[in-house]
Amino acid sequence: MSYSDAFLERVLRRTRCIACVGVSPNQIRPSHYVARYLSQKGYRVIPINPGHAGKELFGETILADLTEVPAEIPVDMVDIFRRSEHVPPIVEAALEHLPALRTVWLQIGVQSDAAAAAAEARGVDVIQNLCPKMEHQRLFGELRKAGFNTGIISSKL
Repeated sequence: MSYSDAFLERVLRRTRCIACVGVSPNQIRPSHYVARYLSQKGYRVIPINPGHAGKELFGETILADLTEVPAEIPVDMVDIFRRSEHVPPIVEAALEHLPALRTVWLQIGVQSDAAAAAAEARGVDVIQNLCPKMEHQRLFGELRKAGFNTGIISSKL
């Protein structure tokens, strides 16, 4: 899978509300700092994790699953932090219960061709095996602030 920078940038610019499935309240977990970063960049992040339902994270109540997202919350992206074999039912629930859904984003190491095909058949964009935080940083200059992707920092001696 290969996605153009223009496509990724378009997806990140149009997105307003992200349901993060598998997000952890544990600050050292990748799902936590990805969701935190996205919320700090102005996205509304709806945390989804059945083991922590009812707690609060990033100013939102953690929900057990996507079917609990209230109709008045226009989730337009689902970011999935679950193993690949768990993706199809999550995507199915997203397609059924999120009328504003425009993007399904599967994190690094997560891929489901069947779920991707189902989403794309409904007109939903799918991105697999990438991280929206990393792509946002890369496309909007965040990595340059730290010297990465500039040629200034190098692993060569």
